[in-house]
Amino acid sequence: MSGVGSRVMLMATKSQSAYRCTECGWQTAKWVGRCSECQSWGTVVSAAENEGITRAVRATVLGAERIARPITEISSDVASHWATGIGEFDRVLGGGLVPGAAILLSGEPGVGKSTLLLEVAAKAAEEHLRVLYVSAEESVSQVKLRAERTHSLSPTLMLAAETDLATVLGQIDAVQPHLVIVDSVQTVSSASLESAAGSPTQVREVASSLIRVAKERSLPVLLVGHVTKDGSIAGPRVLEHLVDVVCQFEGDRQTSLRFVRALKNRFGPTDEVGCFEMTSDGIAEVPDPSGLFLSRGSDAVSGTCVTVALEGRRALPVEVQALVVSTPSPNPRRVTNGVDSSRVAMILAVLERRARIPLSDKDVYVSTVGGVKLTEPAADLAIALALASASNDKPLAHDLAAFGEISLAGEIRPVSSSRIRASEAKRLGFGTIIDDDVRQLTRALGRAFG
Repeated sequence: MSGVGSRVMLMATKSQSAYRCTECGWQTAKWVGRCSECQSWGTVVSAAENEGITRAVRATVLGAERIARPITEISSDVASHWATGIGEFDRVLGGGLVPGAAILLSGEPGVGKSTLLLEVAAKAAEEHLRVLYVSAEESVSQVKLRAERTHSLSPTLMLAAETDLATVLGQIDAVQPHLVIVDSVQTVSSASLESAAGSPTQVREVASSLIRVAKERSLPVLLVGHVTKDGSIAGPRVLEHLVDVVCQFEGDRQTSLRFVRALKNRFGPTDEVGCFEMTSDGIAEVPDPSGLFLSRGSDAVSGTCVTVALEGRRALPVEVQALVVSTPSPNPRRVTNGVDSSRVAMILAVLERRARIPLSDKDVYVSTVGGVKLTEPAADLAIALALASASNDKPLAHDLAAFGEISLAGEIRPVSSSRIRASEAKRLGFGTIIDDDVRQLTRALGRAFG
């Protein structure tokens, strides 16, 4: 009896796990707003339908056209790319849109996601393709105002303001488009579900339905996705698994420059970056952004040095500026903009200890030109040279570029794609290049200042 009683208690305990997390699968007997395992909010849903007796599933009788075939007999023509007319966006996608592909574009509010996709829709409409633009956040009149400002009007560009999933699918049946854009996936909801729009259940249902239609009709679908406070894509993690391509739209509100990078791409590389510039007429491509981060005048100025950063496969020259000022304060200031403050603090310590440059009693300011952010260690050497130049009030050579990682021992470590960086610097006229071939920071300083 004790064994039977134990089994009964075990079954009762399992039946009490009536809720589970859609993100990690954690189970609980009562509903909670936050998962105790993965700390996700709003992901704990009822799991009653997923528990109980396992039902047998009978095999489906397949027709001859659905039986698996050898991979060598399958044609890949259906999955060929077709260009959107925006070269920088095609670069990120791997050549363009693929029929049946589901593409998710995420980014901060106001960064320009809707403007970019409206431009993509207009370019496709110019090729006499029917495009369905579904706006779940704005009215059709608001979208038309933006289209007039960006010169994106076309008779084959169809607008609809819908928030119901069934109505969106009905619009697809009625219009029979060649391209569908939904802005955004978090604001569309299904009436068959009781949860609010934007909840993990709703986002999963909406995305699954649109992706299913895309695969069945070989119809490319572009989805706009919201982001959370920490910059990650809002909604369940499964959303990123469902789509074929995940693109991140990045940019600083203080500058007009925008970057589009692929975080996931089933049809191309994930290390490409597209460069755009926001203008009064919309968004414009920047195929060669080499001069955007340079402020090189005719006169040499101390405290400046050029490095070559990599954005994906693209090499971008960036100017680093430094200012060193004596201060009577016992706690000198360390102000950075566009560079990592912790790495600047490390470089200051290495310069003082290894190169004997006194900086502990001075205010130090380090910034980049154009609002670009340098996060890779390859910018260490340029920052060190700029600081040394500002400290000695002696300008560097006008045609000097530097890149390399600095260790705590004062060594210059090699960085990735050094040949690409060097060739880009030479293409732009930088004849003197200081990199990891110098090996030691003191030798690099001696070479830079002659």
